[in-house]
Amino acid sequence: MSNELCYLSATKAGELFTSKKLSPVELLQALINRAEQVEPSINAFSFEYFDEAMDAARLAEKSYMKGSARPLEGIAVAVKDEENIIGKVTTNGSLLLQDNVAQTHSPVVERMLNAGAIIHARTTTPEFSSNTVTHSRLWGVTRNPWNTEYTPGGSSGGAGASLAAGTTTLANGSDIAGSIRVPASCSGVIGFKPPYGRVPDESPYNLDTYAHQGPMARTVADCRLFQNVLSGPHPFDPASVSPKLTIPDNLENIRGMRIGYSLDLGYFSVDSEVRENTLAAVEVFRHLGATVEEVDIGWNSSCLTTAMTHLHALFGSTLQRDCVGREEQLTDYVRYFLGTGGSPQPKSVVEANLHAGEMFAQLSKVFASYDLLICPTVATTFVKADFDYSKDTLIVDGEIMAPSLASWCMTYPFNTLSRCPVLSVPTGFASNDVPTGMQIVGPSFDDVTVFKAAMAYESAKPPMYSGGLAPEILQQPELVM
Repeated sequence: MSNELCYLSATKAGELFTSKKLSPVELLQALINRAEQVEPSINAFSFEYFDEAMDAARLAEKSYMKGSARPLEGIAVAVKDEENIIGKVTTNGSLLLQDNVAQTHSPVVERMLNAGAIIHARTTTPEFSSNTVTHSRLWGVTRNPWNTEYTPGGSSGGAGASLAAGTTTLANGSDIAGSIRVPASCSGVIGFKPPYGRVPDESPYNLDTYAHQGPMARTVADCRLFQNVLSGPHPFDPASVSPKLTIPDNLENIRGMRIGYSLDLGYFSVDSEVRENTLAAVEVFRHLGATVEEVDIGWNSSCLTTAMTHLHALFGSTLQRDCVGREEQLTDYVRYFLGTGGSPQPKSVVEANLHAGEMFAQLSKVFASYDLLICPTVATTFVKADFDYSKDTLIVDGEIMAPSLASWCMTYPFNTLSRCPVLSVPTGFASNDVPTGMQIVGPSFDDVTVFKAAMAYESAKPPMYSGGLAPEILQQPELVM
């Protein structure tokens, strides 16, 4: 029964709390017990606040007894270790910030707490969230619960691993090149990159169009619930979009919907197992009554150059400001990122922006004929947990990948086209037992159609965690150290 509670959805937990068939205290205790069992081998948490969380769970229990519960009342949420929580250390995975105590709440933390969520732990991230695998000098290596040899993805890798391991009910993530969707795919969970401005953020990242805050969960319904809590304009974020969009819970079926699909976005090398699982998902949509056809977007490898130019110009420049003179304390991949990117000249930034416009025009031609685009989330599942792109070689479908933080991630083009909502859902497993995922991409700000398709897909192909099943890797006692 304990494992069943650990994999209980937030929506179901809320129903059980309301009917007084389950207490927030019982659910939180199951999650704590699970974390004590699996954390030594998974390493998804940087900080644990179990005693404080249990006090909050008792207060939530009283709220349900009084019939005054809020949307996330009593629901455990693991918060990424880059969001500020008043009085708590926020490290962003860096030795440079191990004594950094927050004086304010990040907007997303504020919204979680106002909705009644219980923050019981912090999730690990690579240093400064600057990688798509999750390891750092400060926190070590975070591993995939399905196969601990491989990565759960990054940068919200601790979030994905925690959801997969059953140590949280919900988790938040951030996404500047795929950092929500990559770990969602690798961990077999749901991750949503909202359109730019849909969820408020802090300066300077709220003014970076590539940067997004968003929800992660084990079911689409939970992701919808969490997104509705996080979204909406914020008085301290001038880029936040008004009015607030609330995604409805009663979404229509997708019969008659037109969906385009691409297995490689025109230029990615993609493992055969990822392709096969994506094609199987295509057949699910056809079975649901949608017309699904392969499309040629017309993109090429210049998309990576465009994305990296932007990341070095804004994100890289921010890191250089914060790290100057302290480079010896940085993780290798951060030093590599700063050393190879430099500060792009204005001409390069303008050229990147012009190319981004071309990319949008090409994708707009697809959306002129189709309601949605689907494609894989990542090109391979064979990325080791301690992989370091600054010195290790990654081969995908026989091709050597460029030494880039995102070369194996089919996500960053949709950070370039930041107004497109993108939701990653699981499509199956590869031969190494690591999950595969599919991105459901919508036209600018059309979140509802994306969730409609995802809900329909999940109804035909239930979540990997249905029935309270845990990843087999964590059911083998000898692998839990």
